Amino acid sequence: MGRKGGVPVKTYLDALRYVLEHGEDRPNRTGVGTRAVFGLQSRYRLSDGFPAVTTKKLAFNAVKAELLCFLKGATDVGQFQELGCRIWDANAEADYWKSRARHIGDLGRIYGAQWRSWRAADGRTIDQLRDCIEQIRRDPYSRRLIVTAWNPGELDEMALPPCHAMFQFFVSNGRLSLQMYQRSADMFLGVPFNIASYSLLVSMVAQVCDLQPGDFVHTLGDAHIYENHFEQVQAQLQRTPHPLPTLQLNPSVRDIDRFTMDDVKLLNYVSEPSLKAAMAV
Repeated sequence: MGRKGGVPVKTYLDALRYVLEHGEDRPNRTGVGTRAVFGLQSRYRLSDGFPAVTTKKLAFNAVKAELLCFLKGATDVGQFQELGCRIWDANAEADYWKSRARHIGDLGRIYGAQWRSWRAADGRTIDQLRDCIEQIRRDPYSRRLIVTAWNPGELDEMALPPCHAMFQFFVSNGRLSLQMYQRSADMFLGVPFNIASYSLLVSMVAQVCDLQPGDFVHTLGDAHIYENHFEQVQAQLQRTPHPLPTLQLNPSVRDIDRFTMDDVKLLNYVSEPSLKAAMAV
């Protein structure tokens, strides 16, 4: 994918600014207040470059490590840590979850379990992602190319109910696009990570289906900024985006289960320094 400037980064920054300037101040379960807008949508054309935020440093190794763990159906924090991803540590240690966890480090039936081994009523397990890939190859114009992580029967078996709840593929003119619905979106900490993760996912699926990446469409429900992130958000909005980097995938990988950390690289990524902020759990 080529580099044509910072348009996708500006798309994210415009959404961030909109929530800051037009959001409603609201309480929530974490005890840290938020400023929120309900219902936002952004589109990232992947041919313009990989939409990694450049107005602060993106932890891309953590992005690809988390996604690879989801693809493996990981449900233990140790599996994420082995690949250098520590973002699930706080959820594994949360007091509300410890009493329900099956063992130390257990995360329960989170994203990967739902994507790759959804429990059907008749006792079967359904590999939603594998089924979608097979449908894309067989019937690319299907309107049923959907993977959902929102399983009402297992929400209490998850360290964190899914924020990015479902996604749908769409094939047009040899390109594969993906729309993801996110019920809860932490605009400063989480959303840049989510943009990169799902842009990477659609690029990987496109490759194994002999397609080119199209668009990532990001649809947000409760789009919010935490009160203790306001200062960092204002600092980020004053920064100028850099040109977008290029995603490089190992072209020999033709099976979604065979990607490794070494098969995914981000080239020519230049960003402003990190902006640290506490994550509300």
